[in-house]
Amino acid sequence: MGKKVTLEFKREAVRVALASGLTRRQVASDFKIALSTLCRWIREERDVVIQHEPQVDLIQENERLRKEVRLLREEREILKKATQFFASQK
Repeated sequence: MGKKVTLEFKREAVRVALASGLTRRQVASDFKIALSTLCRWIREERDVVIQHEPQVDLIQENERLRKEVRLLREEREILKKATQFFASQK
């Protein structure tokens, strides 16, 4: 009888198989599972993984853009203060 694997393990194997550029045979070997098992998991999990990935990408992009906006606002405030300082020096 085969060993039990977690849902996270299955989804990670499927994600690697779909996104890594490696052959399915290589991924199956790396995860120490049968090729037929990996192919079955891909069929079962493809929709779940594909729908989940863009959400992760959007969250990371959102976070990056918020940091960039915060930095730009700080720079703008510094430039405003510098402009006021130099304008008062005349």
